[in-house]
This record gives sequence, structure tokens and C-alpha cells, in this order.
Amino acid sequence: MPPAGFLYTIHGMKKVGFLRPSPLVKISRGEPRTLRERIAESLRESIIRGLLGPGERIAEPELAQAFGISRTPIREALRQLESEGFLTVRPHRGAIVSPITPTDVREFYAVKGLLEGDAARLATPHLRPRDITRLADLNRLMGEAARRNDVKEFFDLDNQFHETIHRACGNEKLRGLIHSLVQHYVHVRIAAMSVPGRMQSSVKQHQEIVKAAKAKDAERVGQVMRGNAEQGAETLVRQLRQGESEKGVGEPRRSVTPPARPRGPQKGAPEYPTDRQDQTA
Repeated sequence: MPPAGFLYTIHGMKKVGFLRPSPLVKISRGEPRTLRERIAESLRESIIRGLLGPGERIAEPELAQAFGISRTPIREALRQLESEGFLTVRPHRGAIVSPITPTDVREFYAVKGLLEGDAARLATPHLRPRDITRLADLNRLMGEAARRNDVKEFFDLDNQFHETIHRACGNEKLRGLIHSLVQHYVHVRIAAMSVPGRMQSSVKQHQEIVKAAKAKDAERVGQVMRGNAEQGAETLVRQLRQGESEKGVGEPRRSVTPPARPRGPQKGAPEYPTDRQDQTA
């Protein structure tokens, strides 16, 4: 069984390390069952943690050698991460970590806010008492995850919160559009949640949504939902601008090439929500 992580080197640096999963992540369905999922999880974790930065090349042959497996599951994992927006795969040139630009963020959240705001407005009259109780319970758990700074657990709970609303909107075409959009921008949504204070502010906005849903105020629910998307965009764009000013201009791209397979047994990576449900952070 290949390891769940991989050795990585960063051009211009001497440190070599092994990627390990966060101890705070809760595993709800057990560990990933396939090689593709295990490899995708390792790469996804390293991108989320900043070990692999925008523009860094993911060397498919070296990864296959490091894992001691064929290139087929490696290629499948890269395609999965490409569908989630984490990687950009270029024919005959390989995969690189997708950059996140302020324009991408604004455009994504603008469309997301319009679609989700309308879905929330349509859903409000159809939300049953048990649905509203579920929303409140999920938001309470999100508050706990935010206090632990557990972005992945927060992400999973947030998906469930939004999906509870989407299911009640009564428009499957709209629901499908939202799912397709957010599925391709997982990396943007996780980046926004990772900004300090963003999870806490999202919990407060969700409280407003629950309060308005109880009152059957459909316009207010839609308004707060749009505001949630707008604030996500503003928070991440501000963080990106700050990062650009601190990093400077003209830094070379780095190449990630795992030179050897790690020795000794390694623990498996935690499962990460992908196709389980509509993901709508």
C-alpha cells in the first residue's frame, strides 16, 4: 500500500518533509478507499497548507516513482483536483497549482451570490421546522469548528447547511447550476475560509439566515445569503492583496519533485468531501 503523503522538495530550499494530516480533522466515512483518493488527498492537503504554492509544477513521473505505483492513479488524482480547481493541467506540460486572482474571486462570488440568494429566497416558504432546527444545529457545530480553527470540518458542515436550503428551493436546474459552480471552485472557497476571522463572521451570517427563515422572511434570507458571498469575496481579495504586497513581484515559480519514496509505515490521509453532496461554502 503506497503512503498517504509524499516527500517534497522546494526549489531554492533545503528542507524536505513528509506531509501529515491535521489531527483536528474528523473522519466521518473512514479513510479514502482508492489510490486516486489517497493521492488526491495528499496533494490537496499540501495545497491547502501552503506547502505547494500557486504556479508550482506537479511532476507526474516523479510522483509515480515516489508512490511506487503506475502513473494511472496519479493521472486520475490530478484530474480530480483539476475539476475542483486546485490544479491546472496543460497538455504535454503537466499540472501546476492553480493561482487565485482577485478577478477570479470577485467573479465567482458574484455569480454564487446571485444563484444562492435566489435559491434561498425560493426555499424559505418550504423550510419545515425540522429543516430550520437542522440549520441551527449545523451552525452551532460550525461555531465549534471555527473555535478549533478546523477549516475542513467547517467546510463539510457548511456544505450541509447550504444543501439543506438548496433542497427546499424546488428548482432542480438552479440547484444543479450552483453545484456545478461551487464544485469547480473548491480551492477558492477553502482559501476564503482559511482567512483569519472568516469562519466566525460566516457563523454570524448563518445565524441571521436561521432567524429570518424562522420568521419566513424570504427576502431577508436571500439578502443575507448574497451578503455572505459578498463578504467571502471581500475577505479573500483583501488577503490576496496583502499577500502580494508582502511577497513582492517577480518571484520565480517553484517546481515540486518528490525525489524518493518515504521509508517506514505512514498513516492514511483523512477523507475530504468531494462528490458526497453539493459543496457550497
